[in-house]
Amino acid sequence: MTHNSQKREVETASSLNDRLGLSFSNFSLLTKALTHRSYANEHQDGVMDNERLEYLGDAVLDFIVAEWAYRHFPELPEGDLTKIRAHLVQNENLAKFAQQINLGAALRLGRGEKITGGHHRESVLGSAFEALLGAIYLDSNFEKVSGFVLPFVDPLIDTVLEEISDPKSQLQERVQALRIGPLIYRVISTSGPDHARIYEVEVEFDGEVKGRGKGSSKANAEREAARDALRNI
Repeated sequence: MTHNSQKREVETASSLNDRLGLSFSNFSLLTKALTHRSYANEHQDGVMDNERLEYLGDAVLDFIVAEWAYRHFPELPEGDLTKIRAHLVQNENLAKFAQQINLGAALRLGRGEKITGGHHRESVLGSAFEALLGAIYLDSNFEKVSGFVLPFVDPLIDTVLEEISDPKSQLQERVQALRIGPLIYRVISTSGPDHARIYEVEVEFDGEVKGRGKGSSKANAEREAARDALRNI
């Protein structure tokens, strides 16, 4: 690795540090949080990837979100609180949080990962977001991490209960009660590059298309189609 490339990477991490107001005292932690395994594999000079920090950040995030759900939904039983936590910390949401702060632009990726769009891939972004939380925790304290996470979670309070419901199960129950035939989910289009594929699905029953939905996976698109159908019937 040349000196110039080293400097450029430090400046990228430094820019992220300043832009987000993270105030890292141990800057190597932030650099490690931004280092994907593909980069570490290409640099056999002691470079460490972010997977251990991801493990720690995952645990810290689980507790923050669990406490948030406990405080904001005092009427809900344990099972529903568990669903809220599981929904909010799923990788799809973490990738969206990462996109909000343009985290992908600061990641250190291997050449192959860059070429295939790793800066935008959900799995890479979600893992890096957790690694960043782990780094913040080690560099500072739990309160600092919580203060960083909650602004991402708070805006979801009005929609999370709808999101944790399973619209496909609800639609199946409604169709069975009305005795209007089986449900048929059909992919009608796909768009976008391989690392950011968008699926469009329609759901048909009683001989008609009743709902359509889009998502980053077939399962997500099917849920949105079911939710649309529930509104329509």
